Order: sequence, then C-alpha cells, then structure tokens
Amino acid sequence: MSHPLNLLLRTFRLFPITALVAACGGGGGSSDAPTPPSTVQIAVTAPAAGSVLTIQSPVTVQAQVSVNGSAAADGTPVSFSMLGGSFSPVAPQTRSGLASTSLTGSTAGAQIITVGSTVNGSTGTGTQTIYLRPQPAALEILVPAYFHPTTNPGWAQMTATASVNPTTSITAILNPSNGIFTTADAATLQAARNLVAAGGKVIGYVYTRYGSGTRSVTDIKTNIDRYLELYGTSVISGIFLDEMSANEAQIPFYREIYDHIKARGATLRVVGNPGLVPAASYAGVTDAIVSFEGTATAFQSFDPRSSTPWLYTLSNNRHAMLMHNADTCAAMQAAIQAAGSARYNQGLVYATNLQYNPTTQVGNPWASLPSYWNTLVSTVQAINSTTALPAC
Repeated sequence: MSHPLNLLLRTFRLFPITALVAACGGGGGSSDAPTPPSTVQIAVTAPAAGSVLTIQSPVTVQAQVSVNGSAAADGTPVSFSMLGGSFSPVAPQTRSGLASTSLTGSTAGAQIITVGSTVNGSTGTGTQTIYLRPQPAALEILVPAYFHPTTNPGWAQMTATASVNPTTSITAILNPSNGIFTTADAATLQAARNLVAAGGKVIGYVYTRYGSGTRSVTDIKTNIDRYLELYGTSVISGIFLDEMSANEAQIPFYREIYDHIKARGATLRVVGNPGLVPAASYAGVTDAIVSFEGTATAFQSFDPRSSTPWLYTLSNNRHAMLMHNADTCAAMQAAIQAAGSARYNQGLVYATNLQYNPTTQVGNPWASLPSYWNTLVSTVQAINSTTALPAC
C-alpha cells in the first residue's frame, strides 16, 4: 500500500500547470481590461468648400460622423458653430452617421464652419471654409458711352431703351474730350439731358493716371467741377475715376479726390476703375469699384475667393465689370448670368462684342453700343425678375 504522502505528490505531478495558473487567478483574460479609445472623424459634406452664400438666407449644413471607420450610432450629438452666423438646431443628432442643421449667416466675408462630436471620451472635429455676401441688389447697366451723339446713335438708343424699361437702371459714362473741357458740348449736353429725362443716369469721366502725379489732384478736381458746373447737377449724378491705382500707397491721393466729390454733393456716386481688384482700402474711397475690365474669356477665371475675399464684404452694387470681346449674344448672356451670381458678386454690368487686344492695344471696345444692345438690356431685366432669358 502506498503511503498517503506519495499519492499526494503523484496527484500534483498529473495536474495541468495551466489549471493551476487559472485557479490562482493569473493570466491576461480578465474582463476588466480597458476599452480601446475611439477614433472620431467628421467631414462637412454640405455646403461644398468655397461656397459663396448670402447672409440672412438659410442654408442646410450637413456633416458625416464616423467612429472607428463606421457611421456613428444614431442619436450621436454633433455641435455646429460659426462666428458669423447661427445654427438651428445647434446640436443635432446623427442618423446613419449624418447630422443636419440650418445655417443663417449674419456677417459677410470668409467664414469657417466648425463641427465637433465626442464619442466614448474621444472628440473629432471638422471644418469648412465658406464665403458670405450681403443680400444682392438688382443688376444695373454701366455703359462706357465714349461716342458723340451726332456721329453715333448710341445715346439715342440708350434713351429709347431707358424710356421703355423703367425698372432697369442704365448709367452712361459721359466722356467729352477725354474729360478735359472748358465749355459744354451742346449736342452732348442735350443727349445727356434726354437720357436722364427718360429715366437713365449720367456720370462724368475723369482720368487719374493711377495716382502717379502725372495728373495733379488740382487738375482732377477742376475736371470734376466743370462737369457739375457746365453739365449741371441735374444731369451729372456721379464721377467715373478712370486709370485708378490698385495700390494702397495711393489711397491719400484718392481720398482727397473722393472727399472733394462728396463735398460737392453727398449723393454723387464715385465709381473707381482700376480694372482689377485693388487693395481693400479702396472700398473707403469709392462707392463702386470696377474690379474687372477685360475679355469674356478672362472673365471666366475671375474668382475673388482665394486671393481677395474682402470683395464679399461689400454689396454687389459696389462692384462693376466692363467686358469686351463677348463675340455673340450667347456669350454675353453667359457672362451677365455669371456676373450676377454669388461667386462673381457684380452689380454693375456691361458686355460688348466690340474687340480690343490688351497686348497690342488695338481696338476700341467703347466706340459704340454692342450689336445685341436690346438683348443685353432684356437679359438684365430677366435676371432681375428671375424670368427666362430672352432668345438671342
């Protein structure tokens, strides 16, 4: 018979070591191990990046939320914020990973939408840059009317058009003798009076040589005064400052001119023409800026969003475009539609089929009205009334 102690030793030798370890509570299979952190990712899916929207016009904002690569569980709260606007609701919940809310913008200019969500202690964020512009005004037509009424029918055409389209604003830039004169040209004065009587407007052309000093402030002021004194404030409702600089260094030069015009009449409209987007400070020395002057082809690439987003802080009636080489009626309509869109944000518009080559400086695009003048006016009228464009 074996001794009891020997039996006990044999039992221990046969018992599995893993069972002993388990019995003692060791090993890594404990249910108390910490939950790995979640990865929360957020992508703003609407509006698209770089969208130009209008303040006080609600727009849907959506964000897709994923947790560890899968759609967030329904009911996950998501927060939306933007300095220049408000959301309703502020913290919607996801459905199939998508959270939706409504944004009402309040501050024009570049804005950043920020979206955040926290799941299992982990927070994810997403952003989207958009642009907000003020509520747009109706489009106006700004005509470089650099032709004489006795040799060109353009002034009579503008007058006839204005009389039958009272809701469409037509402003002619009057340019006798390149803006330098000592007496009023009788025929030009009568043509301007006729246009104003028909409901149009007239502003006087003055060139400034880009503030270089080639033309003195004194000479420019004299030109301005002669428009107001010889053509009269009943005809002249503003001044067109051509060859305007775009550089901030010339601001004092233009501020003196602007202040002089406003001292002569607070309601006189000052339209500056650098022909491109100037420094933002030019908004303080003009009432409207010609931020584009060029061909129809070049206008397709006009996009202030990346380089000059300050343009969106101003209403469209403070921006103008003067386009030439819009060869066909269809090209004109496409350009005017683009000009009136949020991205372009232009309020004063003009397009002509007349040709000019900026490289060779050959051609005069302002020598007469375009061949599609009547359709141009009807196109602006249709855009303003949100009706179908006229046939070309």
